[in-house]
Amino acid sequence: MEFIKEIFHHTIEDTIKMLPFLFAAYLIIEYIEHKAKGKLEKFLHRFGRFGAIGGSVLGIFPQCGFSVMASNFFAGKIITAGTLVAVFISTSDEAIPFLMANPEKAGVILPVIVLKVLIALLTGLMMDFFGGKVLNIKSSHHHHIEELCSHDGCNCHKGSGIFKSAIHHTVNIFVFIFVFSLVINGAVELIGEENLGKVLMNGSFLQPVLAAIVGFIPNCAVSVLLAELYVSGSLSLGSLIAGLCTGAGAGLVVLFKVNKNIKENLKILGYISVSAVLSGIIIQGLGF
Repeated sequence: MEFIKEIFHHTIEDTIKMLPFLFAAYLIIEYIEHKAKGKLEKFLHRFGRFGAIGGSVLGIFPQCGFSVMASNFFAGKIITAGTLVAVFISTSDEAIPFLMANPEKAGVILPVIVLKVLIALLTGLMMDFFGGKVLNIKSSHHHHIEELCSHDGCNCHKGSGIFKSAIHHTVNIFVFIFVFSLVINGAVELIGEENLGKVLMNGSFLQPVLAAIVGFIPNCAVSVLLAELYVSGSLSLGSLIAGLCTGAGAGLVVLFKVNKNIKENLKILGYISVSAVLSGIIIQGLGF
């Protein structure tokens, strides 16, 4: 019973922080659909495929709420695939605050942030200028927010107000995230962080690959685990970067929830995987 209570406590603690971001995202979406449709279209046409610049900077903030917001915006075709990738890769969840709490590793915080922003910027721009064509991912920034609304059957544009529709979407996605996080937290507790750490082969050339796989676990605790392993010397800087590049928190979960094109989602996931692993191997190969 105590075990279940602890899992519930951690899950509520992790997910409750996303509520303001979720609500803000849907409030913006509803406002755009009802009030600012034409203006946004003109703005996005000007910004277009350079959205990865803003996306890579936005992800700096240690909060997976931004990746959740980006998933919703991508599903509504408000942002491009490259912008989405940039936000996902630059997001570090709780790793940065954890490193800040360890004075002996404070010097690595700036390099980690800079490296992740550069990787996010490069991969995001490459996705929009080249990758989208190769992977056949449509990055049209003609937004279709009404399609996003129709996916969960809320019929939000049939007379209901902006706030009511935004609340409906927020609750719908929040429940989904909570249930998924509950399952993941339970699995991590059962496996144990120590056992998970042993899987990551210290000093191995393949360590960035394994770290990137672990990073995909959609839970804020994973980014902290990766940071802990780095602080303890069990993880190289390259492996830490690889793991944090794939660690977009609940963003990936929400992407598969709101964007019904599963093949497109898998291609984005694969693109992020390759980018994270290659970046980690290069950084580790350079001896950092």
